[in-house]
This record gives sequence, structure tokens and C-alpha cells, in this order.
Amino acid sequence: MKIIRYQKDDEIKRGILKGETVFELEGDVFSEFSQDKEVAELEQLKLLAPVQPPNIIAIGLNYRQHAVETGAEIPERPVVFLKATSSITDPAADIILPKLAPEEVDFEAELAVIISKKAKNLETVEVEDYVLGYSCANDVSARDCQKKLDKQWARGKSFDTFCPLGPWIETDLDPNNLKIKSILNGKTMQESKTSDMIFKVEQLISYLSHNMTLLPGTVILTGTPEGVGFAREEKIFLRDGDQITIEIEGIGSLENTVSREL
Repeated sequence: MKIIRYQKDDEIKRGILKGETVFELEGDVFSEFSQDKEVAELEQLKLLAPVQPPNIIAIGLNYRQHAVETGAEIPERPVVFLKATSSITDPAADIILPKLAPEEVDFEAELAVIISKKAKNLETVEVEDYVLGYSCANDVSARDCQKKLDKQWARGKSFDTFCPLGPWIETDLDPNNLKIKSILNGKTMQESKTSDMIFKVEQLISYLSHNMTLLPGTVILTGTPEGVGFAREEKIFLRDGDQITIEIEGIGSLENTVSREL
């Protein structure tokens, strides 16, 4: 099932997408819900980020080959950081290169997990019951802030628009062996499988739930594969006018244009 969040006229609602047709979602997406009346064809609606999360929890260095390309040691436990919730942006919305740090903005294709209900101290075998579904995400990162100016990750990961999410939540998916890629201006930059994750989805959710309460709607970004811009021999960063696409098997494509802050 594909769950979307959309705007029609001045109303923002949730829907269920079947083919290209959107049906209204009746009830609470984090509790009990059902399919209601037909709304419109997808192309007639504005797609929004499928969730407004209470927290965005992200994992660094979680793909083995990405850790290798950065010269980092393979982590013994998940590397956890947070992104500001104000960094969330919609499918097809612009990624804005901020005035403070426009020159080294990088892309990161990520599988996002959306939590369905309050979770604390879960064991891995319990995790499935607490997952609403999965989405595509781009963990956009200002590398000069992250690596040179601040030497920590919070600001460089949290500028406005630095977390494109969507285009929907796919509820029926095995997350552990999916093709994942990023495509910049038609050229594939990252291409891997989620099976290269050091810590699998169920391990991440269990680990995080022992450290903090996971609230309904929490978004967990599960790491990025090799091929990011800053780790290349000839570095590649996002520029005004670029088109960046994140594709994940079984979910779909998240496409955003890049522009400079005015």
C-alpha cells in the first residue's frame, strides 16, 4: 500500500494511492485507517512529504563500502545523529543551497523508515509491528560545515530543505535487499543494495528504541551507500539547476531540483 500526503486547493490530507488514482484515507494513519472515496488522479494533486516527523534520527557510515570510501573504521555500533525537523521538504520541491554554505552541498540516497506507534526498548523480533512503512530520502549535507567549519554534523545536515522525503510511504516491503541509487543530471552517482548495510533495519530500530522513545511518525534515515560527492577523487557537489533523483526498489523515485538561496 502506498500512503501519500497531498494538497488539494487549500486542504492537506492523506490518501492511498492505487495505480495513478488517489483515494481518501479515513481514520488515523498511526492507528486505524481505511480507504474512503476516490479523490483524483495523482497528477492533479500536489504531493507533500508523506509525514511531518516529531524527530529525524539518522545513521552515519552504515554501508560497508561507504565507510571504506571515506577511510573510516567499520563502526562497532550505529553512528547516530539528528537532523532538524525543519529540514523536511516535499517531492519536487527545490533543495536550496544556503547563503552561509552553498559550495560543498552533497547528496546521500537513503532508505527512510517511518515508525507507526510509540516504541521503547524493542527487541529485533518486535520491530516489524512498529513500522508503518518506508520511503526515499536524501540526506543533503553541507560538507564544509560538517567537516571543516564546525567539525560536527548538526548544522551541516539541518539547513532548510536538506531532507527531501517521499514520494510516499510504502507499507509492504522487505527493506533488507533493495536496490538503491542516486542520479545527478541523468548520471548514476550511487548504486548499491541495502544488503550492504552494516546494521540492518530491525537492528537500528531496536538499538534506537533502547536509547530514546520513538514516537509515531519518527523518521529514521538508515545510511547511504558509496558514491557520495565529497568522497570522489574529483569531488562533485550540488549546483544551481541540478536535478537529483533518489531511487529505491519497491518504493519509487524522489526527484528534486537544486537552486540557490536568494
